[in-house]
Amino acid sequence: MIGLIGKKLGMTQMFDENGVVYPVTVVQAGPCEVIQRKTVEKDGYDAVQLGFEKVYENRVTKPLLGHFKKHNTEPYRFIKEFSLSMYKDIQEDEKFDATMFQEKEIIEVQSISKGKGFQGVMKRHGFHGFKATHGVHESYRGPGSIGQCATPSRVIKGKKLPGHAGYKKVTVKNLEVVKVFPEKNLIMIKGAIPGHRNSIVLLRK
Repeated sequence: MIGLIGKKLGMTQMFDENGVVYPVTVVQAGPCEVIQRKTVEKDGYDAVQLGFEKVYENRVTKPLLGHFKKHNTEPYRFIKEFSLSMYKDIQEDEKFDATMFQEKEIIEVQSISKGKGFQGVMKRHGFHGFKATHGVHESYRGPGSIGQCATPSRVIKGKKLPGHAGYKKVTVKNLEVVKVFPEKNLIMIKGAIPGHRNSIVLLRK
């Protein structure tokens, strides 16, 4: 198996054998069921479609409900697809949970970062602002010059300006699994991962 769907529950701290404290993120990893197994012969590529968090039938759309009934699975709130480069023997109706991860294992986590609304260039892009003396006024947090007058007489595409910050797909690699609690499907990941509490995360080996 190459990945799992999980939910970020929050952050806490743990101590190692030397008494050093470090932050950890608590993630509910699964359980997930294989809804559909995609193959090169039928779909053009190898992948598995996983479902996470069971729901009642009236909580899903009719097209999705037909998809679930076609593959003889219960309705799920979240569906994600993971490509397969190995583990080609995985079949439909198999279930995976936190036991697929081991302590000291290195994984990558993908999620949607926190949305921060409309922000200026200092918070959005890390601009340092302008000085607050020598006649400067009304431009302390501004972006400064954004282009030229005669040539090219326009603002270049991609210029860093104020706008909507956050709420982007972010992948953090090389995170260490500190502790696994298989009876509760919880794993402790060293450090922070993107997203707010109860956000959906994708865990990949």
